[in-house]
Amino acid sequence: MLRIQRSENGEVVFTLSGQMDEEPIAELETLINSETNGRRIVLDLKDLTLVNENAITFLERCEANSITLKNCPAYVREWINAQRRESLGDEREE
Repeated sequence: MLRIQRSENGEVVFTLSGQMDEEPIAELETLINSETNGRRIVLDLKDLTLVNENAITFLERCEANSITLKNCPAYVREWINAQRRESLGDEREE
């Protein structure tokens, strides 16, 4: 289960706690898309305990869309970087 808490202070911060898998990703995407354009969005991952491959893909996509990942656990950051390297390798082969 993933808990999503929203706060704002010039930027919109979604603090995530718990486990991130398919169901909460769709909910989080809806929340992010409902924000006013031009506002900086931050995902605070300090209380994230477990992610799966879909969550990593989602977080990588968030970064590509200028969403900041704050307090990203080291294993999540490494997984995102590994997936990014793998994607770049796939593009070069085509």
